[in-house]
Amino acid sequence: MISSPHPLDHLVLPTVNIALARERLGKLGFTVAPDARHPFGTENACVFFADKTYLEPLGVASQEQCETSIADGNVFVARDQAYRFRVSEDGFSAVVFGTDDAAVDDKRFRAATISAGRMLDFSRPLRMPDGTQTTAGFRLAFAADLRAPDFLAFCCQRINPLPADRGALERHENAVTGIARVAMSATKPAAFRSFFEHVVGNPRIFEHSFGLTIKAANADIELLTPQGIEAFYDLRVGDHDPGLRARAILFKTRDLSVTSSHFAANGVTYTRKNNRILARLAPEQGALFAFEEIA
Repeated sequence: MISSPHPLDHLVLPTVNIALARERLGKLGFTVAPDARHPFGTENACVFFADKTYLEPLGVASQEQCETSIADGNVFVARDQAYRFRVSEDGFSAVVFGTDDAAVDDKRFRAATISAGRMLDFSRPLRMPDGTQTTAGFRLAFAADLRAPDFLAFCCQRINPLPADRGALERHENAVTGIARVAMSATKPAAFRSFFEHVVGNPRIFEHSFGLTIKAANADIELLTPQGIEAFYDLRVGDHDPGLRARAILFKTRDLSVTSSHFAANGVTYTRKNNRILARLAPEQGALFAFEEIA
């Protein structure tokens, strides 16, 4: 195990239509970065936060290029295509943690028999709002549990760091500053404890009546029973699937009244649960978005 837990880095949200995802995110008050294309057939339109986490809505730019990448052993594309085959709508497929050395993580994953395949090194151009462009480089180490075919975890090392000043992209009209929690459902959350111990790397883990809370360096990962998902997020999920599924994202907002005012002004449908606002990026699809006022 590593000496301290990894931080949450970003979340992967497969989408059928990247332009529509951009429109929906904008309506929710998020600033969306310019579209960027990967060298293996996928594309994204990211939402960056002040706490250095981000969302990665992921689309398919070239089906032919994706299929070629899969034949070449690209785990990221293979898992994304498999997810899209089983979930034919917008979804939430992967949780990603930051690392200083993906090769070390890959070695740990192989030793724990949770490796999802070979590491991936790639770079892509990144365009900033002022028109400037830089190159972002990444190295990814993948982990998966055979009992959870619709969920992928990986560690992401930035070879060429993203620009330090992303201020314009990190300011959002809905007052969101970052990600506080990620919620996943499982009928038996404890079954996946060891998996996350290896992926996050020596996290603190708290057991409770609804499942487990795993403490990454900068956010909580909640593994909840269907009853826990309903209690905390007012989201009903079936208890027939024993696997693990990513369900909800809890965003930190500076001022919940600003968030709700923006939603009201833009015709966003939402509900309230205790001290949280609950909304969806797409009706009945993808991740549930929860917002809570957190300093």
